[in-house]
Amino acid sequence: MNSVYFQHEQCSFNKITNATILKRSEFVNHLATSKEDILAASRELIKDNGWTAVSIRAVASRCSVSAGTIYNYYESKADLLGDTIESIWREIFFNPEDDQVFKDVAACISWIYKRLEYGNEQFPGFFSLHSLGFMKDEKTDGKKKMLQTWGHILNGLCDILKNDPKIRPDVFDEQFTEKQFADILFSLILVSMIRQDYNPSSILMLINKTLY
Repeated sequence: MNSVYFQHEQCSFNKITNATILKRSEFVNHLATSKEDILAASRELIKDNGWTAVSIRAVASRCSVSAGTIYNYYESKADLLGDTIESIWREIFFNPEDDQVFKDVAACISWIYKRLEYGNEQFPGFFSLHSLGFMKDEKTDGKKKMLQTWGHILNGLCDILKNDPKIRPDVFDEQFTEKQFADILFSLILVSMIRQDYNPSSILMLINKTLY
């Protein structure tokens, strides 16, 4: 009888143990079942240690999964880093709740500087190290994603300059176009980004004196 009892107890113990292991496995696997999970872990690594800290093994460790799990989504570190960089830019320049940002040049510039300050607080050194690091290698996916983001910002500035109703009608002509002024504004934004100077007062003064 004791033998039957212990066999029953052992069977129950095995069931409980297997169920616990299964639940734990399901929990661990859930941590990296999508690119969003992986990119979130990559962003956390950049927040803690800078963007050079991102690697397949480091991200796998942060997600509590094997490196092979990460390779199911990314063939290389370059692919992972490229998507991580894009996700950081997307987090920084999310769509604002106030649509007025896209109708007023001064409001747009103020918003951009606030978001740059936020980005620097969340990802210290990201702008300068990221920009200068990728400029050394013209073929990196990270640089392509960075330039795509910059292109979106520049195009957005052009659109706002064409549609801001407060701009004087005599400001732009064939010799001085909205695109040229957008280039000037964007150059000043890049300088501020690298210097980590997030006070837009000087550029706002330029806008007010030039446009309004």
